[in-house]
Amino acid sequence: MINLLNLTLPELEAWTQTELGEPKFRAMQIWQWIWQRMARDFDIMTNISRPCRERMAAKACIIWPEVTAVEESQDGTTKFLLRLEDGAQVETVLIPSDSRDGVRRWTQCLSCQVGCAMGCTFCSTGDMGFERNMTMAEILGQILVAREHLGDTRLHWPMLRNIVFMGMGEPLLNFNEVMRSLVSLNSDKGLNFSPRRITVSTCGIEKNLKELGECGLAFLAVSLHAPNQELRARIMPKAARWPLDRLMSTLQSYSLNTRERITFEYLLLGGVNDGLEHARELVPLVNSVKGKLNLIVYNPAEGSPYAAPSHERVLAFEKYLWDRGVTAILRKSKGQDIKAACGQLKAARQKEQLEEIRVPQPDGGE
Repeated sequence: MINLLNLTLPELEAWTQTELGEPKFRAMQIWQWIWQRMARDFDIMTNISRPCRERMAAKACIIWPEVTAVEESQDGTTKFLLRLEDGAQVETVLIPSDSRDGVRRWTQCLSCQVGCAMGCTFCSTGDMGFERNMTMAEILGQILVAREHLGDTRLHWPMLRNIVFMGMGEPLLNFNEVMRSLVSLNSDKGLNFSPRRITVSTCGIEKNLKELGECGLAFLAVSLHAPNQELRARIMPKAARWPLDRLMSTLQSYSLNTRERITFEYLLLGGVNDGLEHARELVPLVNSVKGKLNLIVYNPAEGSPYAAPSHERVLAFEKYLWDRGVTAILRKSKGQDIKAACGQLKAARQKEQLEEIRVPQPDGGE
């Protein structure tokens, strides 16, 4: 049984013709039912004949990720723990923002791998190690789950406006499925996200970076987190295998539209990378490309070797960059009361499950 969520539109057109014996336009009807009307049951596809629906039901299915936990922060940030078809678990996060006239819009942070192979020392997902890549169905299925949760059924004025590939996993290490997802996200007959509302974040993978820029399907964010090779190698040892100077040289020739800029993500770790000496090194790096800087205050995880920086150090760091012409935006921290940082909810649930199965024996052992 094939999960139709895992077919791009051209693939669905081919499948509809070869497996169902239906004309090409039938695929567009199915596509819109799946991605616009969020159908999970073939029986509700009322503009498709019953015999065709019966043939589909015999050959295919529509399987979403299963929601196993939902946690909502006081600020509205909502985190989902999802179970995939094989039992693997991943996270996705909805982040709210309100316009000046009080209209709420949402950004969703997507996962693209179960776990992560990069092992960044400040990341809960990195502590879990890598299990497997996610399929397009599993990546885009996160959006369907979020839209259902929000009651987001308006095609032309959706509440979910922006997508960021900043959840569990390294997108460029699952490049084929991420690219298939980007193509489907951009379909104006389906989810209909503009490339300017999609951001793909990488910690710095040489392979496929050029191809991502050339496709024009998303903006780029680079997880920098250190202003020099030595510090980057200490806190991001695997990402630092691609030397920082070579990464920056590649970014200087990265394909950008006229008004597009590369976003650098910089996680401020207390006493590690948040000093003015670090800000001084950042200035020429960011200014060497058409870029801007997102400053993120570290959200401490239980057992982490790192701490959040003081408010004073954060403001001094930001001011130093602005005074030297660097666009540095301090991202407001959200979801701290629900373990919203990448991998924290899954790690917490795994710890709870381990504690539950540790039943004390009569002799006091386990």
